[in-house]
Amino acid sequence: MKQFDNLRSAKLSRETMETKVRVALNLDGEGLIKVQLGIPFLEHMLILMGYRAGLNLEIEATGDLDVDDHHVTEDVAIVLGKTFLMALGKKMGIRRYGSVMMPMDEVLVAVAVDISGRSCFVSNYSPKRESVGALSTEMISHFFRTFSAEARITLHMNFLNQGENEHHRVEALFKGVGQALGQAIERVDGRSGVVPSTKGVLEGSG
Repeated sequence: MKQFDNLRSAKLSRETMETKVRVALNLDGEGLIKVQLGIPFLEHMLILMGYRAGLNLEIEATGDLDVDDHHVTEDVAIVLGKTFLMALGKKMGIRRYGSVMMPMDEVLVAVAVDISGRSCFVSNYSPKRESVGALSTEMISHFFRTFSAEARITLHMNFLNQGENEHHRVEALFKGVGQALGQAIERVDGRSGVVPSTKGVLEGSG
């Protein structure tokens, strides 16, 4: 019998002179995702990531896409990371760690997550194209680095086989991160009052 009855959800909005972003997140969802950013490929990737993580997620963003895709992509990562951290609360009872070997046809990437209270980002992703759709590939690592900083998680994503297709590389990353996050946020029966750290806290030390 599950001992958890509190809803892990959060909503956050952020508005600047460049963008307006709203995120609503439920960590204990069914994979119900709605994303509207004006960058179709990034929308598609975030839908995949949220679904693999088992989230209920709504993201709405508008911004200066007439300039480029940088500000919207970056600010979505900022708000999503902050919302994720808020929804985690005190992090009691979570599995904390998650990892996956994610294949996407000829591509294979290893992704590992530690909900550690510390931000660390490591990746060997090296784009072969400048963009996929309307998304600059240089923004892929920037998105995940920014998300990990705001969510205060450790995130490793390293390709074992880079493959030949940029779409496949990027899709493997977003699916892999989603799958690993889904494992890490899972709550373990019988440990509802336990912070998964020998230090007793997950706030900058683990």
